[in-house]
Amino acid sequence: MRIAVLNDIHGNLPALDAVLVDVDQAGVDAIVVGGDLVWGPMPGETLDRLAALGARARFVMGNADRDVVEAFDADAPEHDAVSRYCAARISGPQRDFLAGLAPTVVLDVDGLGETLFCHGSPRSDTERITTVTPDARLRRILEGVSESLVVCGHTHRQFDRRIDAWRVVNAGAVGLPYEGRAAAFWAVLGPEVQLRSTDYDIDDALKVFRAAGMTDDVEHEMRLSLFDPVDPDEVAEYWESRSERD
Repeated sequence: MRIAVLNDIHGNLPALDAVLVDVDQAGVDAIVVGGDLVWGPMPGETLDRLAALGARARFVMGNADRDVVEAFDADAPEHDAVSRYCAARISGPQRDFLAGLAPTVVLDVDGLGETLFCHGSPRSDTERITTVTPDARLRRILEGVSESLVVCGHTHRQFDRRIDAWRVVNAGAVGLPYEGRAAAFWAVLGPEVQLRSTDYDIDDALKVFRAAGMTDDVEHEMRLSLFDPVDPDEVAEYWESRSERD
């Protein structure tokens, strides 16, 4: 089985549409959507597009998906503004779909064997694995994982790391990357690991987001990723420093 991995779409429908064109050309057998589907400008429309993928798609729960579900259930001040924005723009059935996502998915990938797909780490959708995660912390994260390949997301930057008997791959972020440039980042697995990117019209996407009613809070998040990209190394160091304190 060859698999396309689409992580961290974050309600960026133009990015998703662009990637799906490349996915169709890649000749994959299945698609794994690795969490954080909706926390972004076009949540309902993005879920509609993902639902149209049908049985060939498998879905993993992301921390932002949980946040949106919680905001849908109780619009309280403790929920961030973007989660509240998304909760107001999805339907009840879409809320139920998000609430039912699996924490992890395991699939047998051609040439790579049993592969564990998660959002943050195998043990938590909020735990961060970055390009600078120390080996000692990474070993603790992977302790007890029987699969030799772990594919994650959450930190929005592609990498391919090996430690002991494990290989850890971040497929990157389709909709909200921290790569230092604006594009949609994803991966194809089988029989090798291919880290890919897809270009699309960022300026046109901004117009689409604004026409959909994107608020200033949402635009701020998109700007840091796509319109005025932050330094990816600074982001990795920031996430790692936060992880060491958590």
